[in-house]
Amino acid sequence: MTGQGPMTEAMYYILLSLLRPGHGYGMMQRIKELSGGRLVMGPGTLYGVLSRMVKEGMIVLTGEEGRRKNYAITEAGKAALLAEYRRLQCMVADGKILEEEES
Repeated sequence: MTGQGPMTEAMYYILLSLLRPGHGYGMMQRIKELSGGRLVMGPGTLYGVLSRMVKEGMIVLTGEEGRRKNYAITEAGKAALLAEYRRLQCMVADGKILEEEES
C-alpha cells in the first residue's frame, strides 16, 4: 500500500470499481452499485482521490475522450487493494467475538 495505514473507504471503492477500467462518471455509478447504494461518491471526492492515486502509482490515466479521462488500476493498485481486503477480513474475523457475546 502507501505506507500510510488503512485505506479510506473512497480509495477502496475506487480501486474496486477500476477492476474494470473506466471514466469518472462510470466509476461513480459502479461504486454506488458495488456498495448496494450505501456509498454515493461525489465528483469532488472522486477526482481528488484519483489525482492522489495516480501520483502514488495505484492507477494510471489510460486516455482522454473529450472531457472524459479514462483510468485503470495498476499492479501496485491491485496489490494494495488485495492487502486492504485481507486486512478487513481479519478485522471481521476478530469481531466475531461480538456474536459470541450476544449468545
